Amino acid sequence: MANRPSEPDVSATRDAARPPVADRAAFQAELDRIRVREKAHTHEGDAIAAARRRLPMVEVDPRIPLIGADGSVPLIEVFDGRSQLVAYYHMWHTGRPAAEQCEGCNFNVSHVTELGYLHSRDVTYAVFCEGPYEEASRYRDFMGYPAPWYSVPQDSVDRLLADRHLGVLACYLRDGDQVFETYWTTGRGDEVMAPSYALLDRTVYGRQESWEDSPKGWPRRWDAGGGQFRQDGRPTAQWSRIRAGRDDDLGPMPAGWTACTCSLHTGPSATATN
Repeated sequence: MANRPSEPDVSATRDAARPPVADRAAFQAELDRIRVREKAHTHEGDAIAAARRRLPMVEVDPRIPLIGADGSVPLIEVFDGRSQLVAYYHMWHTGRPAAEQCEGCNFNVSHVTELGYLHSRDVTYAVFCEGPYEEASRYRDFMGYPAPWYSVPQDSVDRLLADRHLGVLACYLRDGDQVFETYWTTGRGDEVMAPSYALLDRTVYGRQESWEDSPKGWPRRWDAGGGQFRQDGRPTAQWSRIRAGRDDDLGPMPAGWTACTCSLHTGPSATATN
């Protein structure tokens, strides 16, 4: 694959319809009407956050094992001495190249690059990957993520997620030797991790996705099936790493693992095992 994506289709936006033109006063009057709704939305968000802080919590076994850089580590040690933990459960396609890893999880995780503010509130952030640690750690290095990554053995996935699917963002509280889950979300709830969407929502053409309520003639370049997070065959955020000369080789599939056979993959490698 080439080491850079092809030029984007700029005509989709540059040749698109435009909003009507108004003078400054008319523009501001319309914006002021939206501002009332924006403030109400902000206040409702504050109220929802207050309700989250009042949720009950459920106890989780603090000894559930994960795999880190030094081998097996119990969940409670992932807190790294802090009282709270935010964990993102990253989907993984074992035995597949970096370009074929989950574009949605890549979108979410690639935005979390500054951890100091979380740490200042006694919160640790970590990524829990369902794949083998050897692959996941190479991927973390390729992407340059600052957060610690852990591999979650299959029996630990079941114990932590309790019949939920991967792609979950979960929050935990440590109280002495006990661990409690205090909140979780997934799907569009994960958008809180990705400020790119919040910024795009403030632009005239928005996310340019097919589901959006936009005027006639506005660009709708992507559906919501994952393609909105990819460019030229790989997750979009990978391209800056490729251009920087980073190696995206995830190495051989570790012994004991089976290559991913989900519907995204076909061909002989989908059934290969070590």
